[in-house]
Amino acid sequence: MDKDLAINEMLSQMRMMASSIERGVLPYSVSAEENQKVENSDKVPFGDIMKQAADKVNDLQTLSKTIVTAFEKGDSNVDLPDVMVASQKAKVAFDAMLQVRKQLVSAYQEIMNLPV
Repeated sequence: MDKDLAINEMLSQMRMMASSIERGVLPYSVSAEENQKVENSDKVPFGDIMKQAADKVNDLQTLSKTIVTAFEKGDSNVDLPDVMVASQKAKVAFDAMLQVRKQLVSAYQEIMNLPV
């Protein structure tokens, strides 16, 4: 039940980001260089948005792995709660990305099955 809630929350955040991009308001995670690139164009390519999301998921997974490795080596600066939080963030982000992918594939299949 908590997993579904987390996924729904992540999906709603992604929807809010998409709607803010459509209105011309950029999400908080966009760099200044990307911000300038978007301001110079009318629309943001969907592929770029998906790549940014996938890169963020990858970054979370890499960070999680780094924290887990540091904890296993006995680093005194890393506590068990830090390890658990980083692992769960990476897991939720990955699960949300899988759900988005699933919805995209489903939408694509529906469009492909439409009569011409």
